Amino acid sequence: MNQKTCMPAQTTVAVLYGGRSSEREISIASGTAVIGALEEVGFKVVGIDTGEKGYMQKLEGTMPDVVFIALHGRGGEDGSVQGVCEELGLPYTGSGILASALAMDKDRSKIIYRAAELPTPASVTLRTGDTWSVEELTEKVGEKTVVKPSCEGSSVGMSIVHDSRELDAAIRNAFQCDDTVLVEQFVSGTEVTVAVIGNDELAALPIIKIVPRNEFYDFDAKYAPGGSQHICPAPLSDNITARCQKLALGAHRALGCKGVSRTDFIIDEAGTPWLLETNTIPGMTATSLIPDAARVNGMDFGSLCSYLIDLALA
Repeated sequence: MNQKTCMPAQTTVAVLYGGRSSEREISIASGTAVIGALEEVGFKVVGIDTGEKGYMQKLEGTMPDVVFIALHGRGGEDGSVQGVCEELGLPYTGSGILASALAMDKDRSKIIYRAAELPTPASVTLRTGDTWSVEELTEKVGEKTVVKPSCEGSSVGMSIVHDSRELDAAIRNAFQCDDTVLVEQFVSGTEVTVAVIGNDELAALPIIKIVPRNEFYDFDAKYAPGGSQHICPAPLSDNITARCQKLALGAHRALGCKGVSRTDFIIDEAGTPWLLETNTIPGMTATSLIPDAARVNGMDFGSLCSYLIDLALA
């Protein structure tokens, strides 16, 4: 990765955080951490909560040199706020409008994965108004499945279905969060995540193995202290490590991501990695994954935030 090129004392950064999504509290934590890190490095920082009225006017009035987007979920990770920055002519961290929207939508990102020949579990997509047969769904994706809203993050509305008797209720629960729901084949194995950083020249960071306290990497496991254990670098063979990093780079490119992404995998008992989803604005809290991986790669949190600003200004 290139050395830092911007001059913090001469660069004003607007950090967008908060928002109105189901991940608001996590975004506030991310934004607070980023603001502190950037101020410590020497940037002039203005924090803007996009969940408050008039945030666009405040952003336009500030007219920073660059925007650091620390928003998660709808309204921040789906291309919406990226469009605001484009309209104002402001460079911003992370992916553009289209890549953000595609990665946020698990249904459409799976279409991209399959077109790029990236392995992802079989799934069936249901939309509001559809009828479904538990028997037909089970025949297509198996009895044990993962049901998830297409456009929610942080495992909100997600369920693991252990047998077909639980499927109907899980689908209805997911529909409370979104009008598109995925019923996905359950893959048993080791959960890992791979961060990719860069614009044109990309680097995959060390792989993290995730050991959740709960059955799966749910909201509590992601954000509660002690909710999960992160092992980095993951204890994988060189071959599987290289395969996961190559696939993460492939997902980043296929979706058109910029700056940073994090792709989650399940590695099955045969050693095959299966892509689950790609996050374009991963968490930046004390328990988040990308800061952990960057630290193992010799980059502290302040340097990571500064480098993401460099990539935005590039």
